[in-house]
Amino acid sequence: MNLSGLSLRDLEYVVAVADESHFGRAAERCNVSQPTLSVQIRKLEDALGLALFERSNRRVLLTEAGQAIVRQARTVLAEAQRLLALASEGRGAPLTGRLSLAAIQTLGPYFFPLVMRSLREAFPLLSLSLSESRTADIVEGLREGRIDAALVSLPLTQARLTLSPLFIEPFLLACPAEHALAQGGALSAGSVAGPDLLLLDEGNCLRDQTIAACGAGSSAGRHATSLETLRSMVAAGAGYTLLPALAVPSMPDPSGLTVIRSFDVDGPGRTIALAWRTSDPRSAGLASLAAFFRAHAPPRTAACRDAAA
Repeated sequence: MNLSGLSLRDLEYVVAVADESHFGRAAERCNVSQPTLSVQIRKLEDALGLALFERSNRRVLLTEAGQAIVRQARTVLAEAQRLLALASEGRGAPLTGRLSLAAIQTLGPYFFPLVMRSLREAFPLLSLSLSESRTADIVEGLREGRIDAALVSLPLTQARLTLSPLFIEPFLLACPAEHALAQGGALSAGSVAGPDLLLLDEGNCLRDQTIAACGAGSSAGRHATSLETLRSMVAAGAGYTLLPALAVPSMPDPSGLTVIRSFDVDGPGRTIALAWRTSDPRSAGLASLAAFFRAHAPPRTAACRDAAA
């Protein structure tokens, strides 16, 4: 038997009989007559050289060989549905199927929990695979097709990527409770440059943004591998740092070791955007995903206008 003799409809018949354990009910489910369904399954069994079902007057059972065939038939039919979903997405239909969505490490753990329930309700047929990484690795994943879309921080100058701004996230100052910066009037970004400024390791976009916002040198302060480590270093009195607003708990530090302060009206922040390959045939659906994120901009952030670069 070659592929030209294999019909997806015949596989649907086989799966229906396996599910219903009855040829009559399977025929009703497939909207065909029972003789038609029975004849097609017999033809498939003859072509395969296998008996898929053990038939009796009372019930229909799968043979051992039939069990393996039905498992594979389900996989083939699922992939065929996936093909149709991709075609629908290419025509601008709502996103369905599997989508690999990444986020920069300083955003994902804090943003995903805020939107996941609403996201699943808005895109019920979308199967998400979530990941977190640094910007360089995300861009590489997008280019190679391992990642379909990503939440990144602007600016990001990359050819062949569509960037749709979502919201502006302000930075907050986290400092030890006994530090001079814990008290005082209006706080400006320039006033926090100094040797006590703690930074993330090189390769993290938040490090570069902190340096640019504060006018600090790249070697200023000590370094940490994550926001949580930075937070612990502040609590230990090692210095102060800038934290994205979503990474800051809404309640005061119960230990009393850390104080969080906001900057003045022109304080530092970052613009979060959704990025995807411009060549992706699902661009219309990805734009709708960006619109969803924009409409669900978290508290303490400001939604961007609907735009893509």
